[in-house]
Amino acid sequence: MSSAIDPELLSILRCPLTRSPLRQEGSWLVAESGGLRYPVRDGIPVLLIEEAQLPDGVASLDDLKKRLGLVERA
Repeated sequence: MSSAIDPELLSILRCPLTRSPLRQEGSWLVAESGGLRYPVRDGIPVLLIEEAQLPDGVASLDDLKKRLGLVERA
């Protein structure tokens, strides 16, 4: 089964962490901001942060949030 996402659907999907648009790279959807990679399984995007793959050079989700300025302040 193809993992290609319909272009119309892809145009409305957003990264659940950064709210940035996603682009398809093979069987992954990659956030334009931050670079989190979400898997596409059997043609279905899995947009769960806990299923996402971190970009190269990022040790943790907390590290990515700090880099993007998404850390909540008390």
